[in-house]
Amino acid sequence: MPFVEVEGKQVEVDEDGFMVDPAAWWPGWAHYVAKQEGIGELTERHWHVIDFLKDYYAKTGIAPMIRKLCKESGIPLKEMYELFPTGPAKGACKCAGLPKPTGCV
Repeated sequence: MPFVEVEGKQVEVDEDGFMVDPAAWWPGWAHYVAKQEGIGELTERHWHVIDFLKDYYAKTGIAPMIRKLCKESGIPLKEMYELFPTGPAKGACKCAGLPKPTGCV
């Protein structure tokens, strides 16, 4: 698998740029991905979603489905796509350092 260098750290990623080892995540990764995804500056709302995803993944080992993500995070679907234009799976999960979701996130 390929590696990318972020803030002087070598990070293993899959073919789509998702972090292979979620335990290697740090906030600099989220900033790196945000820039790559064209998101720009991460706001408090972005961090709310990222933190929710990280917590959910730590408890379950999977990313939540989009409906659950919106309901439990309190962020409506429309706003989710405003925050992460490439979508919750590609943008939000990638920022959170989760592996590429296999289902509908």
